[in-house]
Amino acid sequence: MKLYLIRHAHAVTEQEDPARPLSLKGETDARHLAAWFRLNGALQPAQFWHSPLVRARATACLLAAGLGGDPLLVETTGLLPEDDPEETATRLAEYPHTHDLALVGHEPHLSALATLLIRGRAKPAAFKLRKGAILALEPLEGTHKRDGRPRWRVRWHFSPELLPPPSA
Repeated sequence: MKLYLIRHAHAVTEQEDPARPLSLKGETDARHLAAWFRLNGALQPAQFWHSPLVRARATACLLAAGLGGDPLLVETTGLLPEDDPEETATRLAEYPHTHDLALVGHEPHLSALATLLIRGRAKPAAFKLRKGAILALEPLEGTHKRDGRPRWRVRWHFSPELLPPPSA
């Protein structure tokens, strides 16, 4: 199983719209990421769990549509910016590791979750995900001594600015 932690793409400011949908840049970046990963096959989750916020749902929808393969989209609690990463880590420990999973959420939650999965504690955060960034994790053998949860390691980390410009 691979776990993909995905920060939502660029959103409009709260002054422009309190619901904060994706900006044109965010929509473009999400589509471009999906096209890139569809070609190389490095991102193929069976499910996208996303926070209830508009910008996370839109990012998940654009990625799922662009990747193809008909992944399941699931609005999931525990993925908001200030949510406790322990809740998500517990849910992941109980999740069957038979297929890949993507979580689309927010900072600082995703960085704290990644740190917790890798180090066994959420602070200090070892990561800072940029908007639209994807951190791919894979499980390791064994568990953390502190909490008994499965151990993970970084497989790769990718941000939209690393993509070549879209062809015209």
